[in-house]
Amino acid sequence: MKIIADNSLKKVLGLPTATFLVINMIIGSGIFFKAQGVLEATKGTPGFALAAWVFAGIINLCGGLTVAELSGAIPETGGMVIWLKRVFGNKTGYLAGWTYAFVFWPAYISAQANVIALQLCKLFQINLSQQKIIALTFIVFLFVMNFFGAKTGGIITNIFTVAKLIPVIVIIIAAFFFKGGSFNNLTPILPVGENPMSNFSILGAAILSCMFAYDGWQHAGTVAGEMKNPEKDLPLAITIGITGVCIIYFIINLAYLYVLPAGVLMKTATPAADVALTLLGSGIGTKLITVGILISVFGTLNGAILISTRIPYTMAIDKEIPYSEKFAKLHPKFKTSFASFLLMFVIGVIMTLSGSFNTLSDMAMFSLWIFNVLSFIAVIKFRKDRPDIKRPYKVPLYPLVPIIAILGGIIVLLSALITQTYLALIGLVLTGSGMIVNRFVKKEE
Repeated sequence: MKIIADNSLKKVLGLPTATFLVINMIIGSGIFFKAQGVLEATKGTPGFALAAWVFAGIINLCGGLTVAELSGAIPETGGMVIWLKRVFGNKTGYLAGWTYAFVFWPAYISAQANVIALQLCKLFQINLSQQKIIALTFIVFLFVMNFFGAKTGGIITNIFTVAKLIPVIVIIIAAFFFKGGSFNNLTPILPVGENPMSNFSILGAAILSCMFAYDGWQHAGTVAGEMKNPEKDLPLAITIGITGVCIIYFIINLAYLYVLPAGVLMKTATPAADVALTLLGSGIGTKLITVGILISVFGTLNGAILISTRIPYTMAIDKEIPYSEKFAKLHPKFKTSFASFLLMFVIGVIMTLSGSFNTLSDMAMFSLWIFNVLSFIAVIKFRKDRPDIKRPYKVPLYPLVPIIAILGGIIVLLSALITQTYLALIGLVLTGSGMIVNRFVKKEE
């Protein structure tokens, strides 16, 4: 038996906000830091590194185009959790919700808050002992702002999505007016591998490294219930958002390599800052990128809080968590769930203070891609099971696009199991622990 909420969520989000939300959730710290990891994976081969960004973009674009069909056919608040529940049943949807609500999002929120705090400490030369306090301040501020409703959080998202692109655009424009740059830095194309299979493994590792920078698009469907026209706008927002990010990522990595050789970039933990320093001179470049990272991660943190707090509410509607009545109750004015906000806030604070957020984020990413792959498969299954459902949007080049997304996701999972076996197994255990809670809830009914 479902709980009937005393109010419904306000439908206040349009296409621009939904598109900005997709872009905002994808573009975070990865665009400034991942160039090094990708070049390391390709043994400093610039052409292969750029190819990895392209292939990772294709996989994520195919994934976005695929799940966009589900977002249009099932335009309900909850996104992927609801899609998996409709297609594979309650247990699968519940496990996705459990992983998002109690593992992935709290760790993600705490990680982003700590990045902001670290950058602020470096920018203003604040003692690093204050990092946790600064991180918690940002968490408190954004939780309070988003509690006032999706419209308030959406306005913040729009502003910071536009603002975060400014340093990216400055780097790109400055790079191609830079007289010291060279297109010769883009060669060679292939690494010196022992055989074709060796090169394939190198490419797979590089694509896996790119995936963190592309993560985020799959969460936009979580706010479908608060969109004015989700059937039309959400699929379009996902498509426009991912395509735009793919283009931005390729161009800025091209700019990095045009300014500095791959051998230099792969040895620095701050490739964007080093490029800006070369382009704009001592002091200015470093401060510009630091501010850019702050803006970028702040927007991502806001989007994470906006989305994460909707998942406990959605699970409570189906009585899947303890005290569901409290989580399903909305504030009479702001139409947000106070209990959901409080729960996510408490878990996020605990993870921030514990300092274990990076490890938890890595484990959660593995679990996240399990449900990504399942959602790609769900599109094919849902077409067979429910051909009668209205689909305002259908995946182009079906079934090729879903198959590419599925195979790409499987590569990500296998790579994680091979390279990060311990964390991947712990991630599976944490995901599976949700079934214990589910059994407890069922006994209480």
